[in-house]
Amino acid sequence: MVGKTSKKSAKSAKKSAKKAAATRGAAKPRLLAGGNPQIAMGVGDAPVQAYIAAMPGWKSEVGRKLDALIVRTVPGVHKAVKWNSPLYGVAGEGWFLGIHVFTRYIKVAFFRGALLRPVPPGESKQQHTRYLNIHENDELDEAQFTAWVKQASRLPGERM
Repeated sequence: MVGKTSKKSAKSAKKSAKKAAATRGAAKPRLLAGGNPQIAMGVGDAPVQAYIAAMPGWKSEVGRKLDALIVRTVPGVHKAVKWNSPLYGVAGEGWFLGIHVFTRYIKVAFFRGALLRPVPPGESKQQHTRYLNIHENDELDEAQFTAWVKQASRLPGERM
C-alpha cells in the first residue's frame, strides 16, 4: 500500500505542478500595433470575451458595453475572433459587424453600413462598409447604436 500511496502522491504533485506552471504562463495577450489585442482565432463567446478583457484601459469597458448591446439586440448572435478582431453575425448569413482597437479609439465596422439609416459617420475604402469610431470621452448613443445593429443584422453579412 505504501508504494501505491506514494505513486498517487507523486501523480497528484505532478498535476499540481503542471497546473501552477500553466497558471504562471498564462500571460495577458500581447498587444499589437495601436493596442489591438492578439487573440487566437476562435468561434463563440469565449474568444470574444478574451479579446474584450485584453482591450487596454477604457476600451475594455466600452467593449463590454458594445458586446452587451449587440447580444441584447440580436438574440442568438454568432461571435468569433478572426484577424485579431471580434466579429458578430447571424447563422448562415455571415458577419454584420466587427470591432478593432486602435491607439486612440475603437473602430466599429458595419460591413453593410452604407445601407443603414442614418448611415454611420465613418467612410471606408470599401464601398459598403461604414465605421463608427469611439474615442475615450465620447458619449455612446446607445439608441442609435442598437438601431444600426438591428438593421445590420437583417442584411446579408460578409463571408469571411
